[in-house]
Amino acid sequence: MKAPLSPRIHGYIDYAAVAMLALAPTLFDFSGLPAVLCYVLAVVQLGMSLLTAYPLGAAKIIPFTVHGSIEAATSILLVVAPLLFGFSDVRSARNFFIVSGIALFAVWLTTNYKAAGRPVHGDVGVRRRAHV
Repeated sequence: MKAPLSPRIHGYIDYAAVAMLALAPTLFDFSGLPAVLCYVLAVVQLGMSLLTAYPLGAAKIIPFTVHGSIEAATSILLVVAPLLFGFSDVRSARNFFIVSGIALFAVWLTTNYKAAGRPVHGDVGVRRRAHV
């Protein structure tokens, strides 16, 4: 069965995740370590997205399959972070991290990570124009 999320759609989700991570402490009213973790994860996700070899990556240094492996590990970290970092009693932060981890795992599970290695129809023309 073919994974339904293309690298381009995955990229849009990645950048939306950056925004959500950066805004979560304000939107869900938590601070301290959970907020710091959100801000750090937002910066890391932004950097990884910009460096990934997929349609929305700027530098295309990190293979998309490696990007996927990092996101799979991060999804597990997000779910266990409230226990691991001792903020499981902060309900809004705990729930945000658990739901985010489950959502990231769902994105990982439904993304076609091998598709970024093949030229996407719209990207081929862009590459040709860039070399002319």
